Amino acid sequence: MSLKLFDLTGKTALVTGASHGLGMAIAIGLAKAGAQIIVNGRSQERLDNAQKEYARQGVNVATYVFDVTKEEQVIAALDKMEKEVAPIDILVNNAAIIKRVPILEMKAEDFRQVVDIDLVGPFIMAKNVVKRMLARKATGKIINMCSMMSEVSRNTVSAYAAAKGGLKMLTKEMADEWAKLGIQANALGPGYFATDQTAPIRVDGHPFNDFIVKRTPARRWGKPEELQGAAIFLASKASDFVNGHILYVDGGILATLGSHAGES
Repeated sequence: MSLKLFDLTGKTALVTGASHGLGMAIAIGLAKAGAQIIVNGRSQERLDNAQKEYARQGVNVATYVFDVTKEEQVIAALDKMEKEVAPIDILVNNAAIIKRVPILEMKAEDFRQVVDIDLVGPFIMAKNVVKRMLARKATGKIINMCSMMSEVSRNTVSAYAAAKGGLKMLTKEMADEWAKLGIQANALGPGYFATDQTAPIRVDGHPFNDFIVKRTPARRWGKPEELQGAAIFLASKASDFVNGHILYVDGGILATLGSHAGES
């Protein structure tokens, strides 16, 4: 198989919420495959700091501040991107939040905020990016960031699980409507990854760390760069007949109920 199938040279990728964490890792992976990267965030300060880290990794990025839940801001930002950088060929809907609150204690406005950012945001972004792809008679790739919570749940993450489950089905609907137009809509479903945010609980002896290591067949947390190959595949010509698929990158955690008692 030719490596050209995975070459993103000449493509422009917009990764929302990629000022840190898994979004940044994906953006770096797409850049190393040849793509021009645009990163979105809601804080100019965080984007400025992120730009320094991207530069340290040898990646040049353009940054834009806007809220993915505000359609007028999205439209204005896409206008600027097309004038200042290039039209979008690849959209990665990565921006998301999570609020860990039991259902009986969660305020409706907090539930709505999570769903707005994690589900309505990808709808707004994809709708407006795809309209522009079709207007210029271009093909394109939409990659939504789902989660294992698209398939299973954990207590205290009701809004996040509801939003990610909805995003899984929205991805399938996008595929159904857009495949005939040359647009592939798929999703990544990360498992548990070693990021700055998870550092406090990734220590031997911490109950959650021990649970994840034992629950995951790979017996470890994922490394952020281990998402890059899957993202490049879904962003490249290699996935031109893949549509409506959620690719879980989870070390096998969704494949099993867990180890038998006494197994290490």
